[in-house]
Amino acid sequence: MDSQGAQEYSRGVANEDEARTWLRSRGIEDIECIVPDLAGVARGKMMPTEKFFSGPVMTMPASIFAQTISGDYPPDDDRFQHNPTDGDLSFKPDYSTLSVVPWETDPTAQLIHDTFTRSGEEMETAPRNVLKRVLRRYEKHGWQPIVAPEIEFYLVKPNKDPDYPLEPPIGRSGRPEVGRQSYSISALNEFDDLIDDIYDLSAAQGLEIDTLIHEEGAAQMEINLRHGEPLELADQVFLFKRTIREAALRHNIYATFMAKPMSNQPGSAMHIHQSVLDKETGRNIFSDAHGEPTPEFMSFIAGHQEFLSKATCILAPYVNSYRRFTRNTTSPVNLFWGPDNRTVGLRVPDSGPAARRLENRVPSSDANPYLAIAASLACGLLGIEQKLQPDNPRSSYSSDIQHALPRGILEAVALFENCDEMKDVFGERFVATYRAIKQEEYETFMSVISPWEREYLLLNV
Repeated sequence: MDSQGAQEYSRGVANEDEARTWLRSRGIEDIECIVPDLAGVARGKMMPTEKFFSGPVMTMPASIFAQTISGDYPPDDDRFQHNPTDGDLSFKPDYSTLSVVPWETDPTAQLIHDTFTRSGEEMETAPRNVLKRVLRRYEKHGWQPIVAPEIEFYLVKPNKDPDYPLEPPIGRSGRPEVGRQSYSISALNEFDDLIDDIYDLSAAQGLEIDTLIHEEGAAQMEINLRHGEPLELADQVFLFKRTIREAALRHNIYATFMAKPMSNQPGSAMHIHQSVLDKETGRNIFSDAHGEPTPEFMSFIAGHQEFLSKATCILAPYVNSYRRFTRNTTSPVNLFWGPDNRTVGLRVPDSGPAARRLENRVPSSDANPYLAIAASLACGLLGIEQKLQPDNPRSSYSSDIQHALPRGILEAVALFENCDEMKDVFGERFVATYRAIKQEEYETFMSVISPWEREYLLLNV
């Protein structure tokens, strides 16, 4: 890429003055001021560039962090006390996230904002702040976590009536996929034009894809991101989801990050690779001077085994998410661990000492990336702080053993709400709000009669 192209595709600036220059040089007319809500949905306001700099601090009602995926609000109770006046929160731009919105027809930029109360304190239910809270716990130890997410998703035919099941889209051959196509280049080439758009739109935003592969399911893809600082990687996943959906719509295809969009196809995950560096030396604390695993690494694994079940409602946030946890599939059904074993929930990839890491295979692709990364890192840190020890590693096939993971959202929420360590990490207000939202979503789900019920109960009971 030449220097002009590098300038065009650069992402992020340091401050307001640099932002003015950046926007002016690109002729940006409008700015999307966005913030991820608890579901990972982009909320915010669009405003002209001039108004962005001349107007007051952006505000939105506090209720955006108390909204279910269906747009409803949970009722107040003794544990969840929603602001009855729905007062405003303040939103301040993080200029390091400034980038273009390449699918807009007019020159447009996007800018992720952080959330504060009117008194200037961080809003504790805002997902970016939740992740920052966990990262500050690492900073107290002098450590810097490093993560690398892998995000799976499906391409499907447009589905305008939710009563009908999803179907794979038609590729350039004119035929939909029917068989399993893991790592197939020809299956990937079926959607060459769409994949080119994903790469182009990502590059225009300064988002770097490490690899893109065809996964096991019909028209199921996986994007791997390069390892880096957790907040930056969470921002990238948040923006990648928007980008992939927009690229798919250009080709009259839907891209979905549902955990289990089709009953006869594998689920979609967001695997999170994690390591921890000593900030002073840059050394991976999971390896000692002889290249062997450290006690911290073993405790990091043990923390996941002990606490991940209590955080599963963050990693698998919807009723649909638990359909993915099916025995004898590629999805995890346990919290065992093992070296280079993809049939356990916690895999230690084959690597050298400097790259020693733990892959958390439990999160589904529908999870909010800020919250999922925060929860995973928190479990590991709790294990180190409590000096926990893992069980014996598994080297054999283990996908047939259901162990430790909750099987439904209500069970998962109860484990989350009743864990003192989770309340300490996430804050009692976040825990109460999240519980209330998930219980309200479950009530909405229960109001819908499924095809299974009509198939087996209608004439038989």
